[in-house]
Amino acid sequence: MPKRVVVDSGPLIALFDKSDQHHERAIRFLKGFRGQMISNIAVVTEVTHLLDFSIKAQADFIRWIASRAVSLIEVTHDDLYRIVELTEKYAGLPMDVADASLVVICERLKIRDVASVDKDFLIYRTSNKDSLKNVFL
Repeated sequence: MPKRVVVDSGPLIALFDKSDQHHERAIRFLKGFRGQMISNIAVVTEVTHLLDFSIKAQADFIRWIASRAVSLIEVTHDDLYRIVELTEKYAGLPMDVADASLVVICERLKIRDVASVDKDFLIYRTSNKDSLKNVFL
């Protein structure tokens, strides 16, 4: 089975923003990764919002996503209860909806590898109390 990793906004923003401090790392990560990258529309929305300095960067990102470079997993109505539970549990960090939705995806697909610029993913735990491994940092 190919390696699967759940991808947060940070590496995706860095990939399309040459001024981002993680840009080179994002390029190296992408070139070296062999497997399936997984995310969701909450992350896509966050990335496009944070790339708002450039319509070209936003369009390039959306085209790249549309090419299926990243598999998009739907967040269901049932997932919303777990997202609320997680955001309340980690309110002190704070955890946003995009991060919580990625933890939900990890739980559902039994994936522990996450690519993020945020160290918070080292703190988050799944419903089974499993830790996540940040393969980006």
